[in-house]
Amino acid sequence: MRSRTVPLPWAAGYGLARTLLALGTLGTLLFSDAATLFREVATVGRYPMCQGVNSAGAFCLVSEDHYDAMRWACCLVLVIAASGWRPRFTAVPHAYVAFSVFTGIAIPDGGDQITWILTLLIVFVALGDPRRWHWQPAPSPEDRPSQGRTRWALLGAGALVVARIQMSVVYFQSCVAKLPHAEWADGSALYYWINNYDFGAPYWLRPTLAFVVDQPVGVAAMTWGPLVLELALAAALLMPQKARWALLPAGVFFHLCIAVVMGLWSFALAMCAGLLLLLTPFGHDPDFARMLRRTTRPSAVPPGEDASAEAAVRIGSRL
Repeated sequence: MRSRTVPLPWAAGYGLARTLLALGTLGTLLFSDAATLFREVATVGRYPMCQGVNSAGAFCLVSEDHYDAMRWACCLVLVIAASGWRPRFTAVPHAYVAFSVFTGIAIPDGGDQITWILTLLIVFVALGDPRRWHWQPAPSPEDRPSQGRTRWALLGAGALVVARIQMSVVYFQSCVAKLPHAEWADGSALYYWINNYDFGAPYWLRPTLAFVVDQPVGVAAMTWGPLVLELALAAALLMPQKARWALLPAGVFFHLCIAVVMGLWSFALAMCAGLLLLLTPFGHDPDFARMLRRTTRPSAVPPGEDASAEAAVRIGSRL
């Protein structure tokens, strides 16, 4: 009998990703009224378009007069999900709200789409999560998991693998889709983006960025740098964990820069959540309580090992 261990996926690391996803959607609903979210789109029609599977969305269940009431109800669900309370009970409503926003509003972006995909995958992790709050440490290794929990742990780990592959594909596609365009190939694309009046830099930042993109070296670095980073993130699954840790702050900084320059904050939060799922180990537990207390305690894990090794299920297979 050979046995293998799989880290339990229920830890504060994946909980932080859940919170970021919920906050991104919450910002969209909280700071946009119904008249902004649901409107006529030229050549397409009026949103929400309640046809096919889209008709299952929350905003297709009420009349136009009640869009705002439904919007606030969705905000309540997102606040509870972001708080981390009872992941096994809040994961499905959270995913439903993400689906309703992506399919229902007239101005969805890539962040809304990736949020819906990731929240759906996280459902398979959260349904087996036994904790009261997703900020709590992973279950103790002394708490011998039942056969049912082992199955849930394997299902959750499998869902996180799919989420990792999804994020890798997103970054790969984002990189290669730019390459055929002459502006990205010759290194001048960011000059046009920075000076774009619709999606360009805000007025307070434009003089500084304009100075940078007016220099050949500056505009080339700002154009080709993101391509190199996206390609590295796409290949992260093939890298050792040490390299993934190095890529995490670079990826977060990259998306925060996009948010500041282009105002795409919900997109940035969704992608930062995706980075956590892509680059951190299974069962990663940052132990936020210890960070807040700023105290140290003896670790049961050898130096250099991730805390996720503390909680794992053992799987036996006959040879």
